[in-house]
Amino acid sequence: MSGKQSGNKMWGGRFASGPDAIMEEINASIGFDKVLYTQDIAGSKAHAAMLAETGIISAKDAQEITDGLDTILSEIESGGFKFSTALEDIHMNIEARLRELIGPAAGRLHTARSRNDQVALDFRLWVKQQSQQIEAALGRLISVFLDRAEEHFDTLMPGFTHLQTAQPVTFGHHCLAYVEMIARDRSRFHDAIIRMDECPLGAAALAGTGFPVDRHMTANALGFREPTRNSLDSVSDRDFALEFLAAASISATHLSRLAEEIVIWSTPQFGFAQLSDKFSTGSSIMPQKKNPDAAELVRAKTGRINGALLSLLTVMKGLPLTYSKDMQEDKEVVFDAASTLELCIAAMTGMIADLAVNRENMGKAAGSGYSTATDLADWLVRELNLPFRDAHHITGTAVAMAEKNGCELAELPLGDLQQLEPRINAGVFNVLSVENSVKSRTSFGGTAPENVKKQIAYWREKMAGETDTP
Repeated sequence: MSGKQSGNKMWGGRFASGPDAIMEEINASIGFDKVLYTQDIAGSKAHAAMLAETGIISAKDAQEITDGLDTILSEIESGGFKFSTALEDIHMNIEARLRELIGPAAGRLHTARSRNDQVALDFRLWVKQQSQQIEAALGRLISVFLDRAEEHFDTLMPGFTHLQTAQPVTFGHHCLAYVEMIARDRSRFHDAIIRMDECPLGAAALAGTGFPVDRHMTANALGFREPTRNSLDSVSDRDFALEFLAAASISATHLSRLAEEIVIWSTPQFGFAQLSDKFSTGSSIMPQKKNPDAAELVRAKTGRINGALLSLLTVMKGLPLTYSKDMQEDKEVVFDAASTLELCIAAMTGMIADLAVNRENMGKAAGSGYSTATDLADWLVRELNLPFRDAHHITGTAVAMAEKNGCELAELPLGDLQQLEPRINAGVFNVLSVENSVKSRTSFGGTAPENVKKQIAYWREKMAGETDTP
């Protein structure tokens, strides 16, 4: 009795049975890698078909293996499959059940492969499929932004630097800024897919195999461009997961910046926009409150995704070739980051689609803070041929004069402006209005409403072309 108590105290808590229980707990991955069952079964079916085609196993055994794997797939999808921690991972759980179903033929499935290339295959397949899903989700978010940009191509709002009013822009132009960011996010996932589109199956433990396998056949069957070219790298590479997390982190950062703007815009102090009730909550004590919780959570969840990237970088940084058990820690963070990012994209797509924009408040704010001061300086250079530094000085003095008089630049009397520079004429007032300021920004990529419409047309054509591409 005393020995048992001593053991309990040594191992503690639920590990009452001692080191065996601890080892099983730390070694098992079935608690999280069971999500790879689809990829594991697909890989095994492709491998069995190749083994039969190359004469390594009989066609009869291959058919029994395939039928058994189909049964297991149905059991898992219906919830009838019993996962065992003692069997460590998804690969051994499926293999053990296959043996129960078809007997000794199941043992032939693992010919010419190892769990090392098996897990590399399953994980790479999963990350590739998730990348494709996220790329599509980002495309939907772009479409929503294009709709809002079209609706608000000439809606005036202040553009900010340092969160201080800088120059007037349009809300449509602001929406297109996020289109640019999200499009880069899509391209990163797309490029990552191209690099990960190689099949590691057939690398076996680390050195390849002596069996006459056809790796091109399995790569093609599983939708890969080609097989990997080095067996050592095949089982030790997790660049595809790191690149996925890097792309996810950048994408989440963009969503977080957008979320921050939504939080700011929805305050009474700004009053630029309001989230729908679908994406807001109330206060338990203050009945007037409408909190932008969905945006705040998107902003916060970025930390989880960034943390996942740092976690996997740290796991991989000191590993010699080839496989080490450390690499079991590669999956949970990727699974969590993928589901988190997909949720954030879906939430943001809904928020932007439902966002109620207050044109009046945006328009009033567009002219605040002497936002057309740069237009005055530009006019002095363009019309009076003043050096820009001189024009900058005169404009600064004009702003100080307007502040003292408690008026906007456009409300200053012409005589007051002529005290600063006698050649100033009434034509200056054509550029001091917010509307004319925005219309004048016609340089490529500028905020002029006509530019905004052209950019919307460009992006719609680009997105349609990508959709049509096989």
